[in-house]
Amino acid sequence: MSAPCVFSASGEIRQFWVVPKDDLGPVAINQDNDERTPKRGPFFILVAGAGFIELVPKPPNVLLLGYAAPGVECHLNYPMSLIVGGTRMNLVVGATGLLGGEICRQLVAEGKQVKALVRSTSDPVKVEALQRLGVTLFQGDLKDRSSLDAACQGVTTVISTASSTLSRQPDDSIQTVDLEGQLSLVDAAKAAGVEHFIFISFRSNPDHQYPLDDAKRTVEQHLKTSGLTYTILQAGYFMEVWLGPALGFDYANASARIYGEGHNGLSWISYKDVAQFAVASLDNPAGRNAVIEVGGPQALSPLEVVHIFEEVGGQPLAIERVPEDALRAQKANATDPLQESFAALMITYANGDPIEMEATLQAFPLQLASVRDYAEGVLTG
Repeated sequence: MSAPCVFSASGEIRQFWVVPKDDLGPVAINQDNDERTPKRGPFFILVAGAGFIELVPKPPNVLLLGYAAPGVECHLNYPMSLIVGGTRMNLVVGATGLLGGEICRQLVAEGKQVKALVRSTSDPVKVEALQRLGVTLFQGDLKDRSSLDAACQGVTTVISTASSTLSRQPDDSIQTVDLEGQLSLVDAAKAAGVEHFIFISFRSNPDHQYPLDDAKRTVEQHLKTSGLTYTILQAGYFMEVWLGPALGFDYANASARIYGEGHNGLSWISYKDVAQFAVASLDNPAGRNAVIEVGGPQALSPLEVVHIFEEVGGQPLAIERVPEDALRAQKANATDPLQESFAALMITYANGDPIEMEATLQAFPLQLASVRDYAEGVLTG
């Protein structure tokens, strides 16, 4: 919460005080004479009449305690309990990845406290970028439960984007990261008293079974039954990934690989908009204990996407088609769970995956980037 931090009330706020979090001990409250008896640590008492009290700026790493006259309803401008509240720390797991880094950036931009789980082997350039944002770094690993227990201490919300699919290090796999690691993170969050767990997943296709999908559904179900308040964001296809050179959509060299015939619509979404949904879910009641499918503003077929890039770039794209039969053979013959999973995702791409977004955008009134916006950004800068 960025300064100012405002306590307001429908009646008179009599007193509140600020105690450095690390020094907080048991505090005795006597409603008759308003005596405050901290067992340890410095404290400050401010007295105000009706209206509001402002702390400008709010000191970092403090716990805020408010006391109102009996029967008076206090309203805070961010979620917090009536008598005892605190800085709301958000732990981002997967923070050095494309999506996790953007979530950190958006959280910081909103003045929220952010802690990032990073590994000793994380890309130092990405770690430095998080440091420049002002993110608190915590070294740990999804494959190390004790580090997750420590990372979750003092955390209000966990946001997990971590996956072995795009950023893979030795000993990372769908089994160890996407399944076992995420399950351990949910358990660590529960044990630490975390309030809210936001899990970034993807849409399931019941016609196809594959290791990554199995891992995501298992974690989703575990999270739903954990007792934690949860938000599960099932995202569509990231345009920056699937409409990028790494997967053959090489717009810079006027060529485009498409999977299947290219006639079926997909709800391409920017990773920045998935980050928007994650950050908005912190405070939006519609995100509480909800599974939310998130896609872009319009479902477009791959051939329609190619046409947009041709219009924006002013030149035709050479199209390379990967037949669906070849994708099915690739999936059937895969010797690695990740290869099998990518083949299955390509088959789903070929079959189409439109997402109806009207109701979601009513609950989350966000401005979403279109494929044309993306094309203009990468082709014209």
